[in-house]
Amino acid sequence: MNARFVWRALKARWRDQRAELSVIGGHVRPGDTVCDVGAHKGSYVYWLSRWVGNSGRVLAFEPQPSLAAYLREVAPAHNVTVEQKALWSGSGVLDLAIPAIDSPGASLVAPVAGGTRMQVPVVALDDYLRPGQRVSLIKVDAEGAELAIFKGARRTLSEARPWLIFECETRHLAETNVEDVFGLLDRLGYEGFFFRQGSLHPVSAFDPAIHQKQSGPRFWDHPDYCNNFLFKPRG
Repeated sequence: MNARFVWRALKARWRDQRAELSVIGGHVRPGDTVCDVGAHKGSYVYWLSRWVGNSGRVLAFEPQPSLAAYLREVAPAHNVTVEQKALWSGSGVLDLAIPAIDSPGASLVAPVAGGTRMQVPVVALDDYLRPGQRVSLIKVDAEGAELAIFKGARRTLSEARPWLIFECETRHLAETNVEDVFGLLDRLGYEGFFFRQGSLHPVSAFDPAIHQKQSGPRFWDHPDYCNNFLFKPRG
């Protein structure tokens, strides 16, 4: 297995996304189907592949062609399907803004200074999955496309009731805010939590003015800056 692929996964598991991956590892079971939306270079794909086992399936969505090709090369082929597509509220083709080649900041909605734009295929999760298909987890890192992605997955969220782990930041959202995302998921019967310094807190305590305060250089590195969320079905 590719050494850098494994190294990135280990760094994510034990340092950068330790809390998030601990929650996922406690939920995903062998035989599950899971989705990694915005798979990038596969830090989550590596662990999801291990946790779903030989009888499970990881559906990895990555619209950047070079990154999708990389994932097909390094990810375990026996239980990972790499789709060179972005998830959206519907299916078709949209412009993807890319700050730099293989950048994690590529976005369908957020303004990007410089860089390039390319047309990429997009698909609604409800169009991709068959009705009644079981999915236990959806991880999303899509730089502002979260609301559109969840709108395109209403049937899946209502029927399969997967856990949702996603990044969401006001600075990436166009004409919406984090409360719009929370409100949609609340109406779909989900309760939310946010990760703060390695622990989970109810989303009712989340305050964008505090937890996503945009002041100073690299404000997103401030210890109180929170952009990762867990939403679980109520009840």
